[in-house]
Amino acid sequence: MSSPIKHSFSLAALLILFLCLSPAASAQFGAATHTGTLPDGATYLIEVPANWNGALFLYSHGFVTPGSPNPAKDVGDPVTRLFMLSSGFALAGSSYATTGWAIHEALPDQIAVLDLFKQLVGPPSRTIAWGHSLGGMVTAGLVQRYPDRFDAALPMCGVLSGGVAAWNTALDFGFAFKTLLAPGSGLQVVNIADPIGNLLLAEQMLDIAQTTPQGRARLALVGALADSPGWFVPTSPEPAPTDFAIQELNQFLWAQTIDLPFVFAARAELELRAQGNPSSNTGVNYRLLLARSIDRNEVVALYQQAGLNLNADLQALQNTVRVSADPEALHYLETNIIFDGRLSIPVLTMHTKGDGLVLVQNESAYENVVSEAGNSALLRQTFVHRAGHCAFTPGETAAAVQALLTRLDTGAWGPLNAGSMNAAASAFGPGLNIFPTPMGILPVPPAYFDFTPSQYPRPFDALGGACQSDPICRAQFSPP
Repeated sequence: MSSPIKHSFSLAALLILFLCLSPAASAQFGAATHTGTLPDGATYLIEVPANWNGALFLYSHGFVTPGSPNPAKDVGDPVTRLFMLSSGFALAGSSYATTGWAIHEALPDQIAVLDLFKQLVGPPSRTIAWGHSLGGMVTAGLVQRYPDRFDAALPMCGVLSGGVAAWNTALDFGFAFKTLLAPGSGLQVVNIADPIGNLLLAEQMLDIAQTTPQGRARLALVGALADSPGWFVPTSPEPAPTDFAIQELNQFLWAQTIDLPFVFAARAELELRAQGNPSSNTGVNYRLLLARSIDRNEVVALYQQAGLNLNADLQALQNTVRVSADPEALHYLETNIIFDGRLSIPVLTMHTKGDGLVLVQNESAYENVVSEAGNSALLRQTFVHRAGHCAFTPGETAAAVQALLTRLDTGAWGPLNAGSMNAAASAFGPGLNIFPTPMGILPVPPAYFDFTPSQYPRPFDALGGACQSDPICRAQFSPP
């Protein structure tokens, strides 16, 4: 059972709601709110509109830095929340019992919220999992681990390469950064004892590197090994393919604001959970990674301009002592979580092209394992031509929701090309086609585009050789 989503809202009204509306104000438009605490300490939030159409969207939130506030969330932003509730959809979600790489807690906590919803509200006619970033990964994990509890899923900007691949790529970035820009500095790539001090040291080395042509060329190589996009500001146009100076500057900004905190600080929280280092670069051919990188031409050009020997730096990477994973820590990360491609429900994904935190190539990794498992008919992927992590407008999100519901209603995927998706997003009116910026909330046109991302730099899934050659991994994820 579903209701058409044809509402549109005035821009002025939505701007006020965007700034002011909170879950406590649900009663203003007839939504019943349920809050509380799960046995493991996680909190939950459930909102059910008076015109509930029977469908429930279970929202999984993204990474929360340890020490930061961790409230329960049931939607990604206030405008989308208003749209969903006004359209008759119930919303629910939990905080997860811990912060950081909380996959271990998130999966059972989200299922506990579903159980509570049934007790407090009643059984939904449809349950759709959705979420952003780490929550996109949780969404894919929920439908893999609990397939009978969901009817469809919408992972947005998700870590769909899985935990092992994501942190191996982070290791490649950190390993190359230390080897080329901070040798002998004491910078810790793994087994991080002092995350704050380690991050401050990395930031110092980053700032120094950015001041010289040689440092900028090496920063470009570091970024290229992780396919870092050369596009940073969501409302800016994508740099020209040969504008290598701007691309490198944008990669510097990604490193400064996003990559270094994860690579050189947040890893410590993961290592504490896993009781060791779960990442490895033994046997990695960095020449091959560069040859396949979307940034190869940029690196070659900047090395030539700086008068540096690219071959010598690649050889230095090859000659540097590699990092091995602690087996038990690796198995923890495999469990939390890698993907096996087994789908029994429709899954629609969204990703921006210029995402420097969760690479758009995550979508290729997920598509590959779903295809290998024989489930391509259940998966569709959409892309937004914009820089930024999870930089979607409410209208783009609403169009994806509508497309997924159409698939459930008809049993067939409707048109998902850029023209169709942008028309659907535009049809929701100017109030949903907005984007927050430092200068305020701006109207923007929908930016879906037809795109096929390159392959993920270092995939690791349940069906791949690295897992299937390991008895413990193979026992957890036997091939279909």
